[in-house]
Amino acid sequence: MSQVMDRSTENHDEDRASISSMEKTPTKMKQTLGVMQSFRKNIRRAAERSPLSSGGKGSKVTTTADSPGNGLASKRPQTPSSPSLSDGTPVTSPLKNMGDETDGTPKKYKSLPRPKTDPNMVKSGDSFFEKGKSLYRSLRLSKDKASGQWSLDPVSEGSAEEKKVDKEEEKVVLQMVEEMYTLPEIPHTPLSVMQINKLIEMEVLEEAYLNLLAMRREFQQEQERCGEDSPMELAKKEKDLSLLYRELRNKISGIVCDSNSLPSRNKGLLEHVARIIQEEEKRAEEPGGLPGSWMEAWRGAVDDGVQAKVESIHLELREQKSSWLSVHLGLLGQAIVEDLEKVKKELQWSYPPSFRVFSAYVKSYHRVIGQHLKKVEPQVTELKDLHALLNWIINTYKSEKIMGCLSLQPEMKDEGTDLQLEDDFMKQLKDKYCCRAKGDMRSSLDKVTELDNDELWRDRKSPEKEEGFLISQIPMDIWTKVKGNAKNSRVIDAQLEQEVISSCLEELKEFPKRFEAEFSRHCSALNQPLWAEYQITYINSFSSLQQHMEDYRDTCPHQVEGFGQEVKGLITRLTQGLEDRFKEDVKPYLRRMMTRKWLTNDDDFEQLYRQTEQLSQHCALMKPPHVQEFASHLHYHVVREYIGQLMKNNFSCKNRRHENAANKIRRQWAKLVELFEEMESVHEWLYHVGDELCEIIGQKNKADIKNHLQPLVEHYPDFGRKHLVAVLNFRGLVRGREHQLILQRLTELKRKQGSAAGDKSQALFSDMQVTVNTDCLSNLPFPCLNFLLPDH
Repeated sequence: MSQVMDRSTENHDEDRASISSMEKTPTKMKQTLGVMQSFRKNIRRAAERSPLSSGGKGSKVTTTADSPGNGLASKRPQTPSSPSLSDGTPVTSPLKNMGDETDGTPKKYKSLPRPKTDPNMVKSGDSFFEKGKSLYRSLRLSKDKASGQWSLDPVSEGSAEEKKVDKEEEKVVLQMVEEMYTLPEIPHTPLSVMQINKLIEMEVLEEAYLNLLAMRREFQQEQERCGEDSPMELAKKEKDLSLLYRELRNKISGIVCDSNSLPSRNKGLLEHVARIIQEEEKRAEEPGGLPGSWMEAWRGAVDDGVQAKVESIHLELREQKSSWLSVHLGLLGQAIVEDLEKVKKELQWSYPPSFRVFSAYVKSYHRVIGQHLKKVEPQVTELKDLHALLNWIINTYKSEKIMGCLSLQPEMKDEGTDLQLEDDFMKQLKDKYCCRAKGDMRSSLDKVTELDNDELWRDRKSPEKEEGFLISQIPMDIWTKVKGNAKNSRVIDAQLEQEVISSCLEELKEFPKRFEAEFSRHCSALNQPLWAEYQITYINSFSSLQQHMEDYRDTCPHQVEGFGQEVKGLITRLTQGLEDRFKEDVKPYLRRMMTRKWLTNDDDFEQLYRQTEQLSQHCALMKPPHVQEFASHLHYHVVREYIGQLMKNNFSCKNRRHENAANKIRRQWAKLVELFEEMESVHEWLYHVGDELCEIIGQKNKADIKNHLQPLVEHYPDFGRKHLVAVLNFRGLVRGREHQLILQRLTELKRKQGSAAGDKSQALFSDMQVTVNTDCLSNLPFPCLNFLLPDH
């Protein structure tokens, strides 16, 4: 501080001398100069305290000489390398002169000469007067008539003068610092350790460093003189050197760290920083310095600055805002672009080209952002946040929004745009995304079931219809969810898309059984019509869902196949449920077919027909191909049970009632055939059996029966002897010669067919239970009965 005070005193004396030489100026001019004197004094005091007083913003480093002590920015002859330590003359330090007293009278400190190019230097009273007028005009000083006080008038924004100055400043900033430099002369006698340390603290880096080099030179010379026998004094000096160098490096690191946040201090100060680093890199092998590379320390300081910048960006708690991560990533990208724009426009021009400042900051951001995202990642648990993070890393960071921004060109042309991440970080993040997508899929499927329970099952509402078919929103909801996950992951990575689809299908594979269990729990007690509508609705729904999932067969064939098998099993169980309930409902009516009551009463058949017709109407609401399969199963069951009553010997037509029975069977059979044709049954081969049996039952002359056996045997290869005996018993033909002749004819027809019998898959009679006739004579071969005939 005493140094600053001495300088201030000297400057004050100079101001007084300048003003006294102009005492004959008019009074008004004296008032103006008085204001200017006070203003100039304040400016110079602030300038004396600043390490940048000798150079303005954007001062260019040149290679021509000036007066001693002018600093690294002074002009000197260009040389390819720095001079030896022994060259040069002593440089007088203000801190050293503070303590220089001879006979008790303080010596007046003589200030260092100003740079010849200093625009603020006043050479005469006239020049100072002109300078004052110019400054007066630029500051727009005005005097209040009432109080007599001077004040600064407000300056309108965007004035032509300001724009001109801004352009000039910008032009100056863009001047590149020269790569080559000349080191100022090193003083023969360095300042004390405390004084050098004070200079470092005050950021008077040039003078501090020159004195540090002088101290280092003394150390080297003493070390050479002492050889291996190093005294304690030399060890102490080495320790002092190490401490001062460490302080200097820490100070430089702090300046570099803050440089992009404090652009106003950059130009002159960072030039000194750059020259010190360059010089220390050259002297790395000399004793007395610090271990480690100064350039690496500079890069570390750049990293620290970037780290501080990144950590200062606002990050809300995820509990406070759902879009916490998206907002943070947006702010992060904006800060990166703004910071690199400053580096491009201002900061990189404060260094020689060899520092490659822009590249250093870009690489630093790659490293620091990678580390930052690693810290943030454990907080990212939601699927949308994981997607935002992955998309930002893979797409946004290298896009025109950040690293590819036009404002960073052309400097970014030769730079990489990928973040520097740990090897397994992206794999872990993608696995986490897939796992979360699978968990989200399960939650969505459970919500689908809950939604159907809330909208349909609980209130016993009928399902909706679309294009004549019963439907639900299940397939569309699930398909939309899977498609959305696939689309979102495709934006990030094609491989990730495949993994996400696979995860969703794996979870979807378990859904049919879970849904079936919930449906059974809530709807098992429903009435038949509504219950059947629900069954058909979900047959249609899961069939549509399976068709939608077929779109992913090329991507995930095994998962699609597995899901298809589960859906097929569910549809089979749903249709089987419909069949079983129908069979249970019509069972009592079918059991009373072909009985004495049946022959005189149509009530049981009407009930059978009504139940079948109702199910037929439901089948019209079922989508192909399941409707054909379901109708065919019902068709087969009704035919088998209806015809099967003939095989149970429950009734035998006497007294020519067989004709009435045949006519009734024919009428009822026609109604059933018409009904199953409307249901689009594929079992057309079943349509003939009723009429062909009626031909046998309704023949007036029993001898003609054997002539009507061939169509029945051809259409139904499994029609055998026991079935014919049961039909003849129902007709009333239990025994006798004609009975045996009919059976014999059947045997001949079966023998002729042999292995060339019809389609064996069309088995009807073999699936019927036949009640065995206990009359022993009815089954005796015809030759065995010849002896009983009247002729014998």
